[in-house]
Amino acid sequence: MNEHLSSSDTELDSIDRQIIAELQKDGRITNVELARRAGISAPPCLRRVRRLEELGIIKGYHAEVDAPLLGWSLNFYALIGLDSQKGSILEEFEAQVAAWPETRECHMIRGGGDFLVRMVARDAAHQNVLTRRLTDSAHVVRVQTLQTIHTSRDLAGVPI
Repeated sequence: MNEHLSSSDTELDSIDRQIIAELQKDGRITNVELARRAGISAPPCLRRVRRLEELGIIKGYHAEVDAPLLGWSLNFYALIGLDSQKGSILEEFEAQVAAWPETRECHMIRGGGDFLVRMVARDAAHQNVLTRRLTDSAHVVRVQTLQTIHTSRDLAGVPI
């Protein structure tokens, strides 16, 4: 979200919240159907969606894909410890892993490590290559990987 917006710019009413909830369920919903579900006509609905986009509340629209069907059979997390928490070192690590297409998420964390990174791999050998790439990275002193066996819940967005 834009840091320069005032709190009055980001106040959401029940219609805004309904629009967000519906778009979280189905980002491909038509504006006409979205307006119907929100209880308003299409033109003001589109204006509200555009405003939510401009405010940065709606950051984008994405297709949810089946990773294994696309050849990405492994999903794993890496808990990373660095030798320093200097800002430049943290930023360097973030930029490095962000450049890898297999990196799907990178979170700076508190407690137990410095970063939690979610990556995808084509197979166990590829996961080993990625793990080695992490352990060989500058300033990395610890890498613990956790492979996902089964995911029973993976929801996008937040409760509205």
